[in-house]
Amino acid sequence: MSTDEFERKKFTYRGKTLKELQKMSMDEFIQLVPARMRRSLKRGLPKRHKKVIEKLRKAHRAARAGKELIVRTHCRDLPIFPEFIGLTIGVYNGKDFIPVKVTPEHIGHYLGQFAPTTPKPVTHGSPGIGATKSSQYVPLK
Repeated sequence: MSTDEFERKKFTYRGKTLKELQKMSMDEFIQLVPARMRRSLKRGLPKRHKKVIEKLRKAHRAARAGKELIVRTHCRDLPIFPEFIGLTIGVYNGKDFIPVKVTPEHIGHYLGQFAPTTPKPVTHGSPGIGATKSSQYVPLK
């Protein structure tokens, strides 16, 4: 494999490498994200997002110490920042907390995009005895 192929496979987000993204301040990173996210981030983060980010920072410190913590949250509209990479976040989908392992490709998306809320299609089994009026009279042998 030549060095050109290796360079093409390296992760970048809007022309910035992962190390550059992690060294950026929040204001510099906000300039890179899409317009809808940039507009909401410029207005400031809500208290619920700030609480989750503090828990994620604690989990990041614990991960450096060797502990694996899963932070559970209902905040599906929280943008994924470069500081979250490597953490596991339990995102609520309306029924369960879906574990989401944050990778560099998740940067610039929302947490809710990785925990679908729509359930699997319903597959019904065959009807049992007593399910209909006619099946009540079937002899049991």
